[in-house]
Amino acid sequence: MRIGYFLSCEEYTPAQLIEQARLAQDAGFQSLWISDHFHPWNDEQGHSPFVWSIIGALSQVVTIPITTAVTCPIIRIHPAVTAQAAATSAVLHDGRFVLGVGTGEALNEHILGDRWPNARERLEMLEEAVEVMRELWKGEFVTHRGRHYQVDQARIYTLPAEPPKVYISAFGPKAVEVAARIGDGYVSTMPDGDLVRRFRDLGGGDKPVQGGFKGCWAPSEQAGVRTAHRLWANASVPGELSQVLPSPRHFEQASQLVTEDMTKDAVVCGPDPAGHAEQLRAYEKAGFDEVYIANMGPDYGELIDMYRREFL
Repeated sequence: MRIGYFLSCEEYTPAQLIEQARLAQDAGFQSLWISDHFHPWNDEQGHSPFVWSIIGALSQVVTIPITTAVTCPIIRIHPAVTAQAAATSAVLHDGRFVLGVGTGEALNEHILGDRWPNARERLEMLEEAVEVMRELWKGEFVTHRGRHYQVDQARIYTLPAEPPKVYISAFGPKAVEVAARIGDGYVSTMPDGDLVRRFRDLGGGDKPVQGGFKGCWAPSEQAGVRTAHRLWANASVPGELSQVLPSPRHFEQASQLVTEDMTKDAVVCGPDPAGHAEQLRAYEKAGFDEVYIANMGPDYGELIDMYRREFL
């Protein structure tokens, strides 16, 4: 199982993200994930740089593969524009770029005043968006009149030697079916072996399966719990709230129901590598090919160094 590093755009400045990527590559991490947000989950996280600018900058400092985890190409950014951004990123990274996509969250996608569709419709939109992008990556003029998108005589001129791979994020049975049918790979943040098997059985076969989780390195477990709870209590907000709440302040309100004990149970905190080893084993047992670790808080250098010593 390959181990990669997860760059969290919601929490760090552009310079810090680039520093983490360089440190991760030097430590022996084999690849990168990077999140794609317009808003952070809460004001405490404090950042949300434009992912495509960061990806371009990363091409000048690292040579390991990078995957968006994940981009939503259905509302905030039209799939034709996403296709151009992904093609340019693949050229800059010499073909080592993977476009991870999903159906997104209202938190990021409502900003232009568009209606937030239900989950079934968002899956339908995602499937059409992937179709549009793949047509554009053929390098010909494309005119498309679909249920959700229109493209009029559009052509992408700057293209990589091979079209970008598209990995699909999915957390439920219906979404996994779409991922298996149209994806070049599968993305999840849960070590759920049943979903991995479903992906493979429904047509995913031996395509790559990527997973990821967050930890919080700190001098002590309790210090890590405090930092993780301050920055990422939203990670324990249950059900579909993460998909439907529209702004950071709403996540802050919902996160008041999350206790520090809940955060302690959900996040590996502190300097001990044993919890990370347990998480890695869970993803490996579930059948993941790659797993990505993100740090919460300021001590990302220490977490990267721990992985260098213990796992890489």
